[in-house]
Amino acid sequence: MVDQFERQIHYLRVSVTDLCNLKCQYCMPEEGVEKKAHQDILRIEDYLKLITEMTKLGIDKVRLTGGEPLVRKGIVELVEGIGSLKEIKDLAITTNGVLLKKYAKELKDAGLTRVNISIDTLDPDKYREITRGGDLQAVLDGIAEAKRVGLTPIKLNVVVINGFNTDEVQDFIQMADEDLDVRFIELMPIGQVATWTKDKFFSNEKLLEQYRDLFIFEDGEQYGPAKYYQKKEGKGRVGFINPISNHFCSTCNRVRMTADGKLKLCLHTNEEFDLKPLLELDSATIQNTLKTYISKKPQRHHMNDQEFVPIVRDMNRIGG
Repeated sequence: MVDQFERQIHYLRVSVTDLCNLKCQYCMPEEGVEKKAHQDILRIEDYLKLITEMTKLGIDKVRLTGGEPLVRKGIVELVEGIGSLKEIKDLAITTNGVLLKKYAKELKDAGLTRVNISIDTLDPDKYREITRGGDLQAVLDGIAEAKRVGLTPIKLNVVVINGFNTDEVQDFIQMADEDLDVRFIELMPIGQVATWTKDKFFSNEKLLEQYRDLFIFEDGEQYGPAKYYQKKEGKGRVGFINPISNHFCSTCNRVRMTADGKLKLCLHTNEEFDLKPLLELDSATIQNTLKTYISKKPQRHHMNDQEFVPIVRDMNRIGG
């Protein structure tokens, strides 16, 4: 699939639930979210039907997200179904890692390729604070188990929050090794963060300036939105994802499917297309409709524009 700006769209991010076993401050309101009615959420067979049709149009990379995808009943069945599609070259999950120790081997056996783990601090007290009650040790145990069963390379996603975890950057860098990449992600004004003060934002360009002597630029292919550097010891990669200070819209190759069956062409727009009516249609009509939708993908986000209005959905209801 190619959009109107000649970008090849081959990456689908799929939110399988907007529920989560944590309540991270930048992702979810303190009171949590109201559980949607069963009929409002896509069934496992619905996901598989829509994803199958999208693979026929060129989708070959799928990432499952949430909320927290490992709380979704049938997640292993969904992984197995997607993994069986011959067109899929890469199947991954983004998780908070709390349940990963329990599910890592089962997911690996079902066909999962890799795992990304969201972790914003290595301090147990600060972790409990930012997640409103989470257990850091459970996440560390999940990382160890993912390594053991071979869900590698693991990518740790660290949202950089000024005054909260900027003093831990070096500790995260030291975690990078042959099986584990660390990626620092700029805080985005979405959902809960839209009301935060601007001093919470810390640009990755500024962060990199402070640690430039610790990295050498990695020659070779760069993957996805992160710009990667390598530790001087040559073990492990450190990435910087800069959606605010240096956006990557011109090379964006992804679209998103929400748990309630909406297609989002850009993370930072409120425009959505309802996919549920397509479930009753024949294959050719589904594909033609999807191509029409995806051709409308916007050229770029407008977060840096003076008149930008933050999107309505919280991150847990989009899937990142």
